This record gives sequence, structure tokens and C-alpha cells, in this order.
Amino acid sequence: MSGSAVTRRRPMSEINVVPYIDVMLVLLVIFMATAPLLTQGVLVDLPKAPSEPITDTADDPLVVSIREDGAIFVNLGIRNAEDEGTRVTVYSLQDQSEKILRARPDVPVYVKADHRLDYGMVVRVMSVLQQAGAESVGLITDPLDLEG
Repeated sequence: MSGSAVTRRRPMSEINVVPYIDVMLVLLVIFMATAPLLTQGVLVDLPKAPSEPITDTADDPLVVSIREDGAIFVNLGIRNAEDEGTRVTVYSLQDQSEKILRARPDVPVYVKADHRLDYGMVVRVMSVLQQAGAESVGLITDPLDLEG
């Protein structure tokens, strides 16, 4: 043991967690971005009635969906039917539909309402759409089951 002492390095017993935090933040951002894409349309239990099917050749209509709880959604297009659309209130529905009807005055307008919904709510939405400039407002229903 002369004057030069050998210094020993002690083994590091801590885990560097910074890379794990980075990975978790990236995963969080991915899940936050994809979560809204996982919802498919507005869940509406439509009433059953004999009616003609909507043709796919028709221009993309303005579809207003009303859930059982009274939530209103505006969607432009049958091809986008699985999209939930934009949630609006009864008050902002007139502004939204006026903008769409001003740009495309001949666009067909349909209301898709849950059959358990209060009839007055459906009439209120239909009158707002007519005040916004819709010439006629159609109702979307499910076909009748003729098997039973």
C-alpha cells in the first residue's frame, strides 16, 4: 500500500426512468389522438316505419341526430353516417344549419331521432331547421320487421 490509493467505483443501483417517462408520454399522446376516432356514430334507437330507403346517389344530406338524452349532433353526408358529427345545442343548430343551407340551398335535410325521445324535442328541432331555410325536413326510420 504505497501512496497511490486505488479508487473503486461503486456499482450504480438506481434505474434511469427518463426513457420510460418519454415512452409513456408518447403512448399517452397516441391514445389521446385515437380515442375520438374510436366512437362510431351517434347511438340512436330509431323508430320502425315503412319507408323508402335513402338513395346513395342523393347529394350528401344534412343529418341532424338526436339521442335519447336530448343531445343533438349535426353531420353532413350519408357516406359519413358512422361519424358522430358535431355536437350542437338547439340554439346553435340554427346557425350551423343556416351556414350549410346558404352554401348548398338544395341539400336534403333529415332528422334521425331516438324513438324514446320526447315528441316536442323532435318538433322543436324540425322547426329550427325550417327557420334556418330547409324547404323540407325528412325523418329517418328503421324498416319494419315483417317476419313476426
